[in-house]
Amino acid sequence: MAPPSLPSVYIVAAARTPIGQFQGALSSLSAIQLGSHAIKSTLARVPSLHASDVEEVFFGNVLSANLGQNPARQCALKAGLPDKTVCTTVNKVCASGLKSIIFGAQTIMTGNASCVIAGGTESMSNTPHYLPTLRTGSKFGNATLVDGVLKDGLSDAYSDQHMGLQGEECAADHGFGREEQDSYAIRSITKAQAAQKSGAMQAEIAPVEIPGARGKPGTTVSLDEKPQMPLNEEKMRGMKPAFKSDGTGTVTAPNASPLSDGACAVLLVSEDFMQQHNLTPMAKILGWGDAAQQPSKFTTAPALAIPKALKHANVTINDVSAFEINEAFSVVALANLKLLGLSEEKVNLHGGAVALGHPLGCSGARIVATLLGVMSEKGGKLGCVGICNGGGGASALVVENLQGKSESNGVNGG
Repeated sequence: MAPPSLPSVYIVAAARTPIGQFQGALSSLSAIQLGSHAIKSTLARVPSLHASDVEEVFFGNVLSANLGQNPARQCALKAGLPDKTVCTTVNKVCASGLKSIIFGAQTIMTGNASCVIAGGTESMSNTPHYLPTLRTGSKFGNATLVDGVLKDGLSDAYSDQHMGLQGEECAADHGFGREEQDSYAIRSITKAQAAQKSGAMQAEIAPVEIPGARGKPGTTVSLDEKPQMPLNEEKMRGMKPAFKSDGTGTVTAPNASPLSDGACAVLLVSEDFMQQHNLTPMAKILGWGDAAQQPSKFTTAPALAIPKALKHANVTINDVSAFEINEAFSVVALANLKLLGLSEEKVNLHGGAVALGHPLGCSGARIVATLLGVMSEKGGKLGCVGICNGGGGASALVVENLQGKSESNGVNGG
């Protein structure tokens, strides 16, 4: 007997903040402020709905220290959602935002809600330092501050290594040298700059108003910050390795994703809810997958999660016309492209995290919003995202594009 079919889930809106650099344009705003802006902006894109229509919120956040209880709940209420809204904060490291979307889809499919907001937020600029010995006292010697970004965001909990060293491990495992990684990063930045110049990413961005200090006028941040910087290829290729100083290092600051601030949200609804409210869908969620392996091999976990998501969606990799694979490091994209047999012509067409930035709890949702923007701009029926996460894991999602150009490349959705 065949299993019963599950209700369909649709994405009807998505919005993200611009991505700000570490201590950059968005650093005066907390993760709560960024997240509430993304939620409010997403809901505003569907004027026929009210805040009270949203039944549940799943929101990713990794660096939660000093933010207060349940950041997802704070983001929701600050965005104007009512007290009855159920809210859950998700921490799956870099995959938090995407896992939140998966949780939202599952909640709708199982009949527990009809309208869900999912996404993620991060302010790496405002993550505090910790003083672990303060409560019990430092009995002798120096007291050391612990950087919350490094401890809870960028260090492998099992080896206590910086994850950049695991990027180096990936480069060695899969045979990618410094020149290949630098060249990939340059291509990613070039694509992002071209997309920014043409306005191709503006539809996914909700500009952020920054209040002025001491009576001065405020400013509006409407563009991702890093792609605005001139690309100096010669300087980039001359940078010293960031994690190994023995002459074998290949991962540098510019061929890795930079520390960043940002938030993204998507609005998920059931088919019945969509029809009752006469909503226009952007995409239909077809399937998802999660995978895990040895913690130090997290870099290539997307090559395990993406096939699971494709199988769940009952499509093949050749059916997919556009992919977003999060660029934690340039070598992450290179290795997963190699393992999956993908052409770069289908991947990260508006640039990736190396070019834009990687706000940890936000990025899994950001790549979904960017994929929708790519498919709106370039067409294609099916899209897939994949993102690795610290500890050896990854999450992936497959969507069917329902925007205007969905049939333009003649892809058969299976």
